[in-house]
Amino acid sequence: MAITHDPADATGAAAEVTAPDRPEAPAPPANAPGTLVLGLAFAQLGLMVAVLTPVMVTLALRVAQIVPEAERGAALGKVLSLGAILALIGNPVFGALSDRTTSRFGRRRPWLIGGMTVGLAGLAIVATGSGVPALMLGWAVAQLGCNAAMAALVSCIPDLVPPHQQARVSGVVGMMTSIALVLGSFLADAFRSSIALAFLVPAVIGLASVVVLSTVMKDRPATAGTFAPYSVREFLRSFWVSPRRHPDFAWNFAGRFLVFVGISCVTSYQVYFLMDRLGYGQDEVSGKLLTGTLAMVVAVVAGSLLGGFLSDGSGRRKPYVLASSVVIGAGLALIATAHSFGMFVLALVVFGFGEGLYLSVDVALAAAVLPNPEESAKDMGVLNIGNALPQSLVPIAAPALLAIGGGGNYSALFLFGGVACVLGAVAVQFIRSVK
Repeated sequence: MAITHDPADATGAAAEVTAPDRPEAPAPPANAPGTLVLGLAFAQLGLMVAVLTPVMVTLALRVAQIVPEAERGAALGKVLSLGAILALIGNPVFGALSDRTTSRFGRRRPWLIGGMTVGLAGLAIVATGSGVPALMLGWAVAQLGCNAAMAALVSCIPDLVPPHQQARVSGVVGMMTSIALVLGSFLADAFRSSIALAFLVPAVIGLASVVVLSTVMKDRPATAGTFAPYSVREFLRSFWVSPRRHPDFAWNFAGRFLVFVGISCVTSYQVYFLMDRLGYGQDEVSGKLLTGTLAMVVAVVAGSLLGGFLSDGSGRRKPYVLASSVVIGAGLALIATAHSFGMFVLALVVFGFGEGLYLSVDVALAAAVLPNPEESAKDMGVLNIGNALPQSLVPIAAPALLAIGGGGNYSALFLFGGVACVLGAVAVQFIRSVK
């Protein structure tokens, strides 16, 4: 039987032997699991509801219950300032301790759950205290506990989310802050007949949210011996990143601080703005604030989603920080000139869109300039001083600004915040390592 050879087979075989290997197409980078993104968003929502509801509404109403009208602004400033100072101290310290935690439960979970449990206890003191000293004590405990949880939470994005996805996840997580304002306003209005529940229900939501995140995240403990013992020197280092060695980190800190000066002007004083300039009574404020905040949050969500999509798509961060800071400043200028509720709501929409754009790139930009990824919680804690310090300084500076021209000068306060936002945008443009 004759055996024949097909030339095509020979050619194909030769080609199979001699053809050079073709490089395989690179696999697309893996994304963070959807359950993790949802868990991060829910934890941010819960923590912000617990912290911002008092800052925005219930602390001002609680102070108004306890002190005479003429003293309420100064009393609120004392309570907020003490809490903000402790937040300033606590965030980087708890961040550094979280980085070092070798617990079998991980290095973030114990601080998420333990911190929010302490925060709940502090808010219970505020809810039941009968004088300004009790409010100061309770708010101090609440801020320390909540900032321990926040220090762990904010490090989860650089820890667990890949760089190509960080702006989008930052946008989703960031817009939870503004949704928390709506939920907080709704809860304050729903429980306006019981100030205790207006504090405690948001705190319970905060605790539940970090428990949910703890069940869906992959959290590794720190490796023993990786860090130096937490000495006095390490405590002091918790508050410092050398601007000479890490100038981009320093410029980002400066920009964040200035933008949050502007944001703090709104979150801390819009209750008294509605009462003093627009003439609403104490029983009307929570409802009006809920309406305004709902409009603002729609704008925040739009800005966050748009900014995250465009920033990740282009790989650029600084242009969005510049644009968002200018828009926030414009919103503050509109609030400064508002003499009707409709104008106030329009101003909040502009302000909210700018805030959404900013929040969509804020954490992604911060993650890109961290000096040491292994100390992400400590370094993010230092950056978060830029969030916390304005909450302390704005209430200190606000009485002087409000007193210009004989008192009640909210225009001066909000214009001051608008100028700070624009200067923050300028500071970020000096960052060299990020586009």
